[in-house]
Amino acid sequence: MKRIKLVNHREEYCHEIYRLSSVPQVKDALGLPDGTVEDTKYFIQRVLSEEQIGRTVPRIILDENDRLVGLTDLMFIDRQKKSCHIGTWIGYEYWGQGFNEASKLAMLQIAFEEMDLDYVFAGARAVNIRSQKAQEKLPFIRLHVESEFPEEHKALEKKEKQPCVLNVFSKEKFLSYTKEKEWKQISHQFVKENEHV
Repeated sequence: MKRIKLVNHREEYCHEIYRLSSVPQVKDALGLPDGTVEDTKYFIQRVLSEEQIGRTVPRIILDENDRLVGLTDLMFIDRQKKSCHIGTWIGYEYWGQGFNEASKLAMLQIAFEEMDLDYVFAGARAVNIRSQKAQEKLPFIRLHVESEFPEEHKALEKKEKQPCVLNVFSKEKFLSYTKEKEWKQISHQFVKENEHV
């Protein structure tokens, strides 16, 4: 598993966010218009103000060398429904290196353990096959839950203004996955320690 750090948005990351999000493979997948560094500064200010009022939990993803590799956030937080949505994008040069799964694990830990939410929805535009494939690789996700959560699906398609798929992470499945993973690591460590006895 990739080692990452999640940090708060700060203006010092503005140029790198702009650089990574301007690459056509990222920009087009996100449906971003052509922007400027100033637009990126405004984006940072906006997400910070939305976090202050409890609408989002936005984070910058850094690798083990403190390089910015992408962004992730919990958004549309609904404390009454105990749910939210998650969004993540990884810079093109970092695709396929495990940063998506590592950042999802970290953000889901915040959602389920710190915020005590029950569901975190992950959507993707129907045309964004790469995002769908990345989500399908996650062992703790339930795929194609559009009929189970029609209101969430409808809201997502309204926001994106196009057909979308809807997947979900549940607290129960996520916590079961992380406990199993921890047990395997403990068991593996125990075996290694006993080999030296």
